[in-house]
Amino acid sequence: MENIYYLLLFCLFCWYFVYLRQVSESAKRHVNRYCKDGGLQFISLARRSSRIKFTKKHGLCIYSIFDFDFSGDGESNNEGCLTLYGLKLDQVNLPAYRVN
Repeated sequence: MENIYYLLLFCLFCWYFVYLRQVSESAKRHVNRYCKDGGLQFISLARRSSRIKFTKKHGLCIYSIFDFDFSGDGESNNEGCLTLYGLKLDQVNLPAYRVN
């Protein structure tokens, strides 16, 4: 009986790893689309944190925060913040940046 719990725990760990990979790919798609629509140059993306969160609007889901680098003029480097609930975009925060 003990082996079943170990197997279940291992499967849960594997599922979480694959799901975080899907979240990262979804974040990259959202950032690429946001930068393309805003006329920005996308540079890089990195996950700051991911955790399980319960809200009335979204229910039980994984809340993730990503930091991304972008450029408005092709020379400078600025950092923005992207938040996701599950695979869905919640908000994008950008600092003031120079445009070309």
